[in-house]
Amino acid sequence: MDRRLLLAGLAITPLLAGPATAGPFRRKRADFFDAVRREAAALARKPYAAPPKDLEPELAALGYDAYRDIVYRPEKALWADLDLPFQAQFFHRGGPAPQRVAVHELVEGRVVPIAYSPELFKFGPQGTIAPTADIGFSGFRLHTALNTPGVMDELIVFQGASYFRSLGRGQRYGLSARALALNTGEQGPEEFPDFRTFWIQRPAPGDLSVTVYALTDSPSCAAAHQFIITPGDATVIMVACEVAPRAAITTLGIAPMSSMYDFGDDGAERRDDFRPAAHDSDGLAMLTGRGRALWRPLSRPSRVRTSVFTDRTPKGFGLQQRNRDFDSYQDLETRYDLRPDCWVEPLGDWGDGAVRLLELPAKGEWEDNIAAFWRPAGVLRPGHAKAWRYRLTWGRWPAPQGLAAVLLTRSGAADTKDARRYVIDFAALPADAAATPKVTASSGVVDAVTLEANPQTGGARLAFRVTPGDVQVVELQAVLEARGRPVSETWVDQWTPA
Repeated sequence: MDRRLLLAGLAITPLLAGPATAGPFRRKRADFFDAVRREAAALARKPYAAPPKDLEPELAALGYDAYRDIVYRPEKALWADLDLPFQAQFFHRGGPAPQRVAVHELVEGRVVPIAYSPELFKFGPQGTIAPTADIGFSGFRLHTALNTPGVMDELIVFQGASYFRSLGRGQRYGLSARALALNTGEQGPEEFPDFRTFWIQRPAPGDLSVTVYALTDSPSCAAAHQFIITPGDATVIMVACEVAPRAAITTLGIAPMSSMYDFGDDGAERRDDFRPAAHDSDGLAMLTGRGRALWRPLSRPSRVRTSVFTDRTPKGFGLQQRNRDFDSYQDLETRYDLRPDCWVEPLGDWGDGAVRLLELPAKGEWEDNIAAFWRPAGVLRPGHAKAWRYRLTWGRWPAPQGLAAVLLTRSGAADTKDARRYVIDFAALPADAAATPKVTASSGVVDAVTLEANPQTGGARLAFRVTPGDVQVVELQAVLEARGRPVSETWVDQWTPA
């Protein structure tokens, strides 16, 4: 938790709102985003200064349960008395969330600071003393009538470093996104940019979206962010970010997301657990710049695994939970079957780079051990800001158009020494497809390839055996083809020793 730092608020003077234009990034939004961009650029020209750690010792020492006893009063929510489609509630500082962020409301072109008061919170039975000073907040959440008219449900949470998470209608929180990632999965420590300041645009009656602006800072860069959030069956967030480097950057992560895979069908060592599986996501989906649909199942490895998918201007990628059968999890509390997917759709030309997937060992389901993000090629240098725009969709995964999707991947010991058996279930093939399997490996031997109908799913089941030989990594690939063209997603995986 030390890497999620405290913040002193930064003052900013917005430009006057201009005339609205069509599209998700309307002129008045762009005007204020320009002001945040300028603030980020100015901040990057100064030496990095870690914010002071000014939290009272009693609050800093709070344990997890005691911190959870501090509850925001719903009747005190921002805009609760204005009959607007959205409301905001704020998180107290303390224990696992000591960092301060400055939060402001944007009202008709004015910036209005939102001040802390102990009267905003209920302090639970574990003896927390309400501070009297303005200690600020550690983050906030937005509410809307997502599931039931008149009932304000949580829609999105911003708290901790540059983390945020959202969900669609009828879902439970699962994986998280981040504003930026730096040095993730590389040699040396990871750098965690922190949200320093937020500005929340007051919505108008009848608005379908709410807009949040943010400023992040870290030793390597400052950055401006805009989030236009539209709730629904799938919640859509239009994201714009501009990174102003303070130092040369080669390990930037754009549209990063974090998730958890503890155990499931991947054939790894299972927990002593009554449940068949426990994971927030079960795979990484990608649609490359050339339109090739890839699926990479996740696992909890015994050692760190990094996969790199080089591309140019990808059409989309994201972590998904494809198995939504309750019987696969049997967990009434966590409801892993209701966890959202997060799909990134780049807007504009992202150029050369790679989607990178990081899988880590983990002690249990309380640890996020999966990370995925876009790593742009080249070097970002001080004095040369660079911008990205993309659409984040939180909801059910989009099936690839015209292709049979991978539904489930299983693996286990084969019937010959040192070999591994893989079984992949695909969704229904196109009606006129006389499919044949194509399975390849970077080394070793692939044999015993079979493809048969699966009457339980209405699709097809591909099975094959891999004998790795004397290597430590084997890159695997499988696709169903008809007349020399793919009729399924391309399944990719990485074999490593247990």
